[in-house]
Amino acid sequence: MGGWKRDSGGHIQYRSNKHMVFFQRRLERNRLEWGKSTNWRNEMKQLLSVLCLGIFLFMASTVYAGNEIPGASSQLSAPTVLMPDPSGTNTGGAADVIGATADAPTKQDMTRMAKTEPLAVKLADVIGHNRIAINFMWTLLCGFLVMFMQAGFALAETGFTQAKNAGHTMAMNMMVYGIGMLGYWICGFAIQMGGVGNIATLGGGTGLLNGEFALHLFGKDFGLFGTNGFFLSGNTYDVSIFSLFLFQMVFMDTTATIPTGSMAERWTFKSFVFYGFFIAMFVYPLYGNWVWGGGWLSQLGTNFGLGHGTLDFAGSSVVHMTGGVAALVGAMILGPRLGKFDKDGKPRAIPGHHIPMAITGCFILAFGWFGFNAGSTLAGGDLRIGIIATNTMLASASGALFAMFYMWIFYGKPDVSMSANGLLAGLVAITAPCAYVNSVAAVGIGAIAGVLLCISVFFVERVLKIDDPVGAISVHGVNGAWGLLSLGLFADGTYGDGINGVSGTVRGLFYGNTAQFTAQVVGVITNFVFVFVIMYVFFTLLNKIVPLRVSREVEISGLDQNEIAVSAYPEFNIRSAYLEES
Repeated sequence: MGGWKRDSGGHIQYRSNKHMVFFQRRLERNRLEWGKSTNWRNEMKQLLSVLCLGIFLFMASTVYAGNEIPGASSQLSAPTVLMPDPSGTNTGGAADVIGATADAPTKQDMTRMAKTEPLAVKLADVIGHNRIAINFMWTLLCGFLVMFMQAGFALAETGFTQAKNAGHTMAMNMMVYGIGMLGYWICGFAIQMGGVGNIATLGGGTGLLNGEFALHLFGKDFGLFGTNGFFLSGNTYDVSIFSLFLFQMVFMDTTATIPTGSMAERWTFKSFVFYGFFIAMFVYPLYGNWVWGGGWLSQLGTNFGLGHGTLDFAGSSVVHMTGGVAALVGAMILGPRLGKFDKDGKPRAIPGHHIPMAITGCFILAFGWFGFNAGSTLAGGDLRIGIIATNTMLASASGALFAMFYMWIFYGKPDVSMSANGLLAGLVAITAPCAYVNSVAAVGIGAIAGVLLCISVFFVERVLKIDDPVGAISVHGVNGAWGLLSLGLFADGTYGDGINGVSGTVRGLFYGNTAQFTAQVVGVITNFVFVFVIMYVFFTLLNKIVPLRVSREVEISGLDQNEIAVSAYPEFNIRSAYLEES
């Protein structure tokens, strides 16, 4: 067997001196590699020990602090002083019936009935509690749908990449979920939503999120980031806040996973881990605060009369454009895959290894998107959800269709991979305006997104010379921007009364409101500048500490075994080994 054999005593006998020298050198090399591996393992053990100790101490301090929080009241009516309600007993009551609809009782009605019809007040208390419970269920179920979108991203990105890197791509999509969630739990949620204040559809407990750091300029306040809700502890131990956290966390995870597509097949797993924490703890939360958490972009209406401020119903910019711009920066700094461009700079096609897998992933994403968009009402009783869901479906269909038409007309074939990305582009674009536009506008927004996707993919590849294996920059970045702008164009004035503290419904440029479109433009510019700069600085500094890109040898042989010690398709290697031996 090879250059050696065992004698009757089990000892190794080499067939020649040449074989003995070869095996001795290989043994020495293995010892050196084992030494390096042992050092790395020891360092990891020390790091894990420190992390476990820190978590234990934090949990102990949280339990101690929790013992000092007064117990929840057993009364159904809301307490006078806002207190956290971890049991849910006090969440929802008669106060949540007041003003729920145009014909609902007013505050004066309830005060009068408390004296003359106490039973009616008790019934209103129960109805209010159930109303909030329905909203909780709706929000959580939609959050579960959005969480399942992670499987769609994993399948789509893996299918569009090469077989030798399939395991690595899948691993990034899996681990960004855990990394991002913990980072968001530590401080991301507090930074984004720590000053959002009371969200009526969730029963008032979110009123405990009342800390916002703001700059006072020109006699006005401009919110920058929240300050309540770190580790979801203390006064934020409340059923309303936890429900809001879950829904926002899965949105954050969508943002975090987008660059794993544009940077696939050459990104080191170590640097990916650092990235996952950074975008979840700081990048997504900051811009998210400015639009959704009561920050300065949402205040453009009250501070400067720019419509209702920057509006993004479900995240074209907050979620998708943020991830798309981060994907752009990451792909720029990493550089193209080996062999992507010839010596003259002409791009070569590197086909994905499993188109059925990618298409399946896109369908899973489309299904999860119903939770993404319709769930953003945070209210199962908001009947606009029917329009939101239908607009979402129509835009995805027109996006896929027009991407197919574009490729068929200009390149002679209906490219199925581009059609699949066109479906996603339509979904990304409709995410911001889905609640504010009619069905005709939804179809138009999706159609433009499908065409815009195709133009953008070729522009990024042929003009910018940026290698994006899955088209993430065009799907999420470009069409995220288009989605935000389209709201400022097509909002028809049938929804959004009072949003961001501005009376009246939301109308776009084509319905006579230039101010709202201006606010949307400000939102797009802010997103691009902020995310591009902060991610460029982060990736540049990180690259000096932990290399972003794998070595040439690793990239050629594949990242699966070299980076994560697992091959997605081990039979490929087995067959190769058998061929070499035969």
